[in-house]
Amino acid sequence: MDDELWALIEPLLPPWPERTRGPRPVSDRLCLQDILYVLYNDTAMQLLPLESGFGSGQTCWRLLDRRQKADAFDRLHRKAREFVNS
Repeated sequence: MDDELWALIEPLLPPWPERTRGPRPVSDRLCLQDILYVLYNDTAMQLLPLESGFGSGQTCWRLLDRRQKADAFDRLHRKAREFVNS
């Protein structure tokens, strides 16, 4: 995902909740790239290749679930269509 597209998408994502323990979450950008990889390659989140720099499948699944509940993907879809059509 290039910087121009990410600059359009990032403001549409709700922030992660503050964490007081445990590892820091994978960045939103990396998780979104992971989700796109899974969709494009028709694979399972649990099979993300960690050696390629992808985050944990479980972490990305949580991000996906949280974003779906916040209707972020509807906004992302509209913004991506605007980007492609511009």
